[in-house]
Amino acid sequence: MIVAEELGVTQGNVDQMKSSNNPEIKRLLGVEGGLGKMLGLSNDFAYRIIKHIGNYGESFERHIGKNTPIGLDRGLNQLWNRKNGDGTNGILYAAPFR
Repeated sequence: MIVAEELGVTQGNVDQMKSSNNPEIKRLLGVEGGLGKMLGLSNDFAYRIIKHIGNYGESFERHIGKNTPIGLDRGLNQLWNRKNGDGTNGILYAAPFR
């Protein structure tokens, strides 16, 4: 889910992203490679998760984010390459999907 957020794959665009030219997106969504089978899952397991739940950021915002009763700011739960409201970066980093 973190990889999906880093690559810009969302619940709303996951179907279109299956035709992306980016090989990492193709591997993530099970279009290429056999990572799912190596894990004992279907090759499209990540596609199905993203389609039903969204990426990490979407899930965070939906369940515990600013616009929920919990109202939690992303803070350190932001991606490593994105700034928080206070100017610091988050710490979430996902290893390449291979």
